[in-house]
Amino acid sequence: MSELKLGKLLIFSAPSGSGKTTLVKYIMEKQDNLAFSISATSRNRRGKEVDGQDYYFLSADEFRNKISSNDFVEWEEVYTNRYYGTLKTEVDRIRKSGNHVVFDVDVVGGVNIKSIYDDQALAIFVMPPSIEALRDRLIARGSDSEQDIQTRIDKAEFELTFSHKFDKVVINDDLEKAKKEALELVLDFIK
Repeated sequence: MSELKLGKLLIFSAPSGSGKTTLVKYIMEKQDNLAFSISATSRNRRGKEVDGQDYYFLSADEFRNKISSNDFVEWEEVYTNRYYGTLKTEVDRIRKSGNHVVFDVDVVGGVNIKSIYDDQALAIFVMPPSIEALRDRLIARGSDSEQDIQTRIDKAEFELTFSHKFDKVVINDDLEKAKKEALELVLDFIK
């Protein structure tokens, strides 16, 4: 019997508003053998988000119970009672199917996943062109209060200090260029 070939891991992390989700969606459209790792979160749904498709939405208590049960590859309390994490069952399900796992995760989560999976994972940090550009993007979204935007900017300034812990950095100052660069990095890694 042949040995099961597990899929690799593709980690995309960035400060909120840097464009990582746009890059991930683009790569998912261009490559067939990728499967998106759906994160768990205790935050409220936004807009038309669907449980089990956009996130696994859990209450803060449910999330803490899963932490106690060691059910996460990584997790973080990003803001008070607002948790994000990656369930072990989600990673195992995708890898065993032979697909490569794609993560769109918080910077600390990306570093944690990379530390566990090492050379089976490619960690890409998506860098905004500047903090000012990042603020403009967050305002344009229209989904956060002024206080939430400032909290995200403060966090982004901290997260930018982690970029050296990633395998590659993609600066998203020109979206089409960033898409091309990110896709090339992924294709080189999974071949």
